[in-house]
Amino acid sequence: MSDVLERIAAALERMAPPPGEAPDFAAVDAFVWHVGPDRLEPVVRVAAVDLALLVGIDRARDTLMANTRQFARGLPANNALLWGARGMGKSSLVKAVHGALRAEGLALKLVELQREDLPSVGRLLNLLRAAPQHRFVLFCDDLSFSHDDQHYKSLKAVLDGGIEGRPDNVILYATSNRRHLMPRDMIENERGSAINPAEAVEEKVSLSDRFGLWLGFHACDQDAFLAMIAGYCAAHGLEIDTGVLRAEAIEWQATRGSRSGRVAWQFFVDLAGRHGVQV
Repeated sequence: MSDVLERIAAALERMAPPPGEAPDFAAVDAFVWHVGPDRLEPVVRVAAVDLALLVGIDRARDTLMANTRQFARGLPANNALLWGARGMGKSSLVKAVHGALRAEGLALKLVELQREDLPSVGRLLNLLRAAPQHRFVLFCDDLSFSHDDQHYKSLKAVLDGGIEGRPDNVILYATSNRRHLMPRDMIENERGSAINPAEAVEEKVSLSDRFGLWLGFHACDQDAFLAMIAGYCAAHGLEIDTGVLRAEAIEWQATRGSRSGRVAWQFFVDLAGRHGVQV
């Protein structure tokens, strides 16, 4: 086992470029952007679920798949904001779509960007712009901004591209629990303190408008919750009486006080552990 880990570490070291230089984009399908120093760390295996296991988000799934497939084929496509209820598969969908299109043979790279690293996004775009033979989905998970946060101005560089424009080989997908990315009281504060309140509020709200696609995710009902769990059981070969599964799943969600894809997965992990099934 140690030999395997050493070989993986050596491979990652060979792929890791000097600070500020592009890695071997052909080596892997996903990267994570880090700063201090600037570098794109290769990800050998993306933690993604199968697209078929994402239940109850059919419209968002089909829309994002179509948009991403267009982009991967070099056709026009929109930046996308996936917003809504916690744990309903927003980030899972982005990674699953990437995996599904890679399985179709489309050359598509996933680059994860942390919200706190948004001020460095211009430098990242320059690296990606210099590799026009590759198509990159820039992925920012759990995107939101607090009262004194000015990072939203950096986000505009990705959405609008400034004087150079957004690179043709880059598209941005972001997830957020909020549709407008800003807390309501932040917008109200701007209205009260600005010389022209309407313009100040418009600048904040229009940030979300710069995404061509808005995909909403809403809390699931009990039938969808149970269907998610049944799908996990089928995919991992866990056999259990339907009545017992239903009763245990309903009890689990009652103790959590919520139903979502994340809660369904957490129940399944507990169930699989108790039945000796690997996940």
